[in-house]
Amino acid sequence: MNKEKKQIAILGSTGSIGTQALQVIAEHADLFEARVLTANNRWELLVEQARLFNPAAVVIANKAYYEAVRESLADLPIAVYAGAEALCQVVEGTEIDMVLTAMVGFAGLPPTIAAIRAGKPIALANKETMVVAGELINGLCHQYQVPILPVDSEHSAIFQSLMGEQSPIEKIILTASGGPFRTFTREQLYNVTPAMALKHPNWDMGAKITIDSASMMNKGFEVIEAKWLFGVEPKRIQVVVHPQSVVHSAVQFADGAVKAQLGVPDMRVPIQLAFSFPQRLQSTFDRLDWYAMHDLTFERPDTERFRCLALAYESLRQGGNMPCIINAANEIVNRAFLEGRCRFLEMADIIEKTMQRATFMAKPTYENYLETDKEARRIAAEQITSK
Repeated sequence: MNKEKKQIAILGSTGSIGTQALQVIAEHADLFEARVLTANNRWELLVEQARLFNPAAVVIANKAYYEAVRESLADLPIAVYAGAEALCQVVEGTEIDMVLTAMVGFAGLPPTIAAIRAGKPIALANKETMVVAGELINGLCHQYQVPILPVDSEHSAIFQSLMGEQSPIEKIILTASGGPFRTFTREQLYNVTPAMALKHPNWDMGAKITIDSASMMNKGFEVIEAKWLFGVEPKRIQVVVHPQSVVHSAVQFADGAVKAQLGVPDMRVPIQLAFSFPQRLQSTFDRLDWYAMHDLTFERPDTERFRCLALAYESLRQGGNMPCIINAANEIVNRAFLEGRCRFLEMADIIEKTMQRATFMAKPTYENYLETDKEARRIAAEQITSK
C-alpha cells in the first residue's frame, strides 16, 4: 500500500460503475489505489480485476464462488472473503480513504451504513441507499461527520452547479433522456421486449438501471435521492426530458438564474470528480463538441405512459417506508421483466398494488426497512407468480 495514494474500496467492482471506476484509477495510478474490490456473482471478472489491480482484499458476496476465487488468487497476497457480512466488515478497514458504493439495489444499504459508521467518505452510486433510507443515511452522515459525493451524473451535475453558491435552491431541474421508448405509444409499450429496453440511446449502464431508465423509475428514484442529498422538497424538483443527454441537470436560484453542468455522457467524469474532489484532474475522456450540437430539446415527462415516475413522487408524498416499498417491488418486477415473466406496462401495476398492500410505517427504523423490503418483495413476487 502506498499511503500517499487515496485508498479506495469499490463495492460492486464488476458492474458498469465499478469497471469505469477502475479505468479512472488506472488513468491516475499515481493518485489512487484500489484497496478493496467486491462482486456478487461475476467471480471470474473479480479475479481478473484483482490480478490487474492487486488490492489488499476481495469479497465475493455469493458464497458459492468463494473457493473458486480463493484458489484463483492463491498465489497472490490478497485476502479473500465471502458473504454479505464480509461486505460490511471489509469497508471498516483503517487504510480505506473512500468507499465507492456501486452495488445494485437494496443490497448496497448495509455496507454503506457500515462504511459511514466507520467514518469513510462515500462516493455514492447506489441510489437505492438514499431511496430506501435517505433520512436515516443523512442522520448517520451528520452523526459521524461523513461526506457523500454523488456519482450519479444528474446528482453530480447538481452538486457541481451548487459549488460556491450560498443562496438557497429555488428549483432543481433533473434531466432525463426519456430512454429508448420516449416516443412510443401505450400500445407500442405493451409489446416491448427486454432486448429492446436494454438498448439505451445514450448511456452504457448495467441491465437493472437500463430497464429502470426505460420505465423512468430510475428518474423517480433520482427525484427521491435529490430530496435527501440536497434538502429540496419534491415540488421543487422538476423532471425535464432532454433526449440528447448533454445537460446533465441544473439548479435554479431565487433571482431566476440557472446553472447547469454539461458534458458528454461518460460516467467516468463524475466518478473521477468524486475521487478527486475538491480538485479536478486532467483526463483523456472525450470533450463536448459544441459545433456538433445542432439541437438541444426539452420536454415534459409523460407520467401516464411512464407511471413509475408518478409512483415515485407519490411514495415521497406518503413518506415513511413507502419509498422502501416501491424500491423492493421495482427490484422484483425489473428482474421479472428481464426474464420474460412480466410485461413492460405490468411493472407499474404491480408496484402500485404492492404500495397499497404492504405495511406502511411513518417512522421506520433500520430494522423496519429490512422487514419492509422482505414483505414488499413477497407481495410483488406473488402477483407475478399468480398470473
